[in-house]
Amino acid sequence: MDIDTYVEQFTDEPGYFDFARVGPVGRSVKDEQYALTGLLGRVRFGSLDQLETQDLRVREAIAAITGLQASNIVFQPNTSQGLMHVMFGLTGGVALSPREFPSLPFAAVRSADSLGVLHPRWLETDEGKVTPGNIREQLDDSIVAVAVSLVDFRTGYLADLDGIRQVIGDRLLIVDAIQGFGIVDAPYEVADVIVSGGQKWARSGWGTGFLALSDRALEQLTPVFSGFSGTEAEGTPTELLPPASGAKAFSISNPDPIAQGRFAVALEELASVTVAAVRDRIMDKTSRVIDIADEFGIAVVSSRAESERAGIVVVEPAPDQLGVLGAALFNHGITTTTRDGQVRLSPHVSTDDEGLEMLRAAFTSFASAINV
Repeated sequence: MDIDTYVEQFTDEPGYFDFARVGPVGRSVKDEQYALTGLLGRVRFGSLDQLETQDLRVREAIAAITGLQASNIVFQPNTSQGLMHVMFGLTGGVALSPREFPSLPFAAVRSADSLGVLHPRWLETDEGKVTPGNIREQLDDSIVAVAVSLVDFRTGYLADLDGIRQVIGDRLLIVDAIQGFGIVDAPYEVADVIVSGGQKWARSGWGTGFLALSDRALEQLTPVFSGFSGTEAEGTPTELLPPASGAKAFSISNPDPIAQGRFAVALEELASVTVAAVRDRIMDKTSRVIDIADEFGIAVVSSRAESERAGIVVVEPAPDQLGVLGAALFNHGITTTTRDGQVRLSPHVSTDDEGLEMLRAAFTSFASAINV
């Protein structure tokens, strides 16, 4: 599939610049949802068997995108649950920024408070950016793992996973990938733990996600929350078995096969068009957003270098002008996220010229209002 054919399946309206919050699903995902729900509604003889095949299907689809082994992947309903599995399974010091998306620090603190064997070590960062340099300066022998977001949700900063791996040595590298998964052709193989959801850039809707673990991570993590679906039994176990030896151990109950199907078809199409092609198109969109902001003198505070950004552009007006900018965006039908005095703009491949012109019109209104 070429990139233009891929774009044609999406029907989001112009003016949507909030893919870092949630990505509207496309035709294939909607069709898959309808088809699998139809199977569940009819339950014809043998139809449930097709639903049960979705687990392997989605793990193989994730493997195709990440380059990891399907056997080392377990489906999760969201990123937060996957991170809880990881943090409750760790023993020792874990270095992370307190400015990460709350899923990560919450999981670390909840584990520390409950079990007392994990010890969060809060990193000092460069305005929220976790870099190899600032990690290197804060490492000590008590730290057994480093946790980082692939893309920072506030700044849009794209982490240097290769550089971080070189700095931390054989410590576990834990990556919350949700703000980059599907648009960043990341070196996932250097990480020990990858956790992501599919509702943002992968555009598969809520209830979709995964946890991928290296062999080393499987050796070091304890599957604290391991339910009946996390054993070596085929089907429902008839006795109290220990957790499985692989990633399957980090499962609590039977997954939602319809959610798995949505995630799988979204990733299968993404693999056919390639993440690299999607990234190239999004780089063009984000560059155009930056150019429009520059045209009206609106400060861009996120990274401009393509090597340090993915799909997020952050602008920051003067504090007394934030309300004016918000009103201009609202009045022109622009959907964004505003946080801490900043406006986050996040386009996707389906962001079209009409949407970009709507953004320009909003910035025009803003500039006119503050220059009266």
